[in-house]
Amino acid sequence: ALNLLHNYGQHTANLAGFRESRGDYVITMDDDLQNPPDQALVLIDKAMEGYDCVFAQFEQKQAAGYRRLGTKVIGMMNKNIFGLPDDLVVSNFRILRRDVVDRISASRTAHPYITGQALLYSSHRANVLVRHESRAEGQSNYSFSRILKLVLTILFSYSSWPLRTLATIGFGVAGVGFLIGAVYLVLGLLGQIRTPGWTSTIVLLSVFNGFTIGMLSMLGEYLVRTLNAVSATEIYHLKGRAE
Repeated sequence: ALNLLHNYGQHTANLAGFRESRGDYVITMDDDLQNPPDQALVLIDKAMEGYDCVFAQFEQKQAAGYRRLGTKVIGMMNKNIFGLPDDLVVSNFRILRRDVVDRISASRTAHPYITGQALLYSSHRANVLVRHESRAEGQSNYSFSRILKLVLTILFSYSSWPLRTLATIGFGVAGVGFLIGAVYLVLGLLGQIRTPGWTSTIVLLSVFNGFTIGMLSMLGEYLVRTLNAVSATEIYHLKGRAE
């Protein structure tokens, strides 16, 4: 057992466990008994068929509506960013072979995302049906804000999609601006404009400045995360260890 100095989040805690593990296979599961421990045997049996990564597929998931919605959003991101196959369902209840665990442990990132990394560093994956129970007691710590934070982590740490999307929009707005400029130039040459267009100037400046600020903000987010990844030698610290 590892006693982390702070609550670094689920995926960082998983990474800490991976780096301490020594077994040929590693299983990750929730500690609230929604993943019944006896179902780990089902994962093991499937992994023994030669798979390097097996995800549990729940017969009927017991979770709040906003969490199911969050799962769908993250699933779409996994498909687009990590190449999640259409016939594969991912979950935090999974078994990974030693070589996959070693690849994840060796990766340098200040923002680990174990599910995505498991997809990146495995090649022979499968699902197996397992039970999913209601939470034994208490409430889940995965609030809407934490799910949103995870979505942003995936987007900014593993994908250039936000930057490219904003750049595409910026180029589109620039094209419209050039078109409007050309129209006003032609009208001016033909003598159709008698009064300078104050409103048009303000609107164009507002649009262009808005997209400029948005682009700079997006670049700043990538820069911060790049600096964190380069400068962070340890993303977690141990307070103690139980043998």
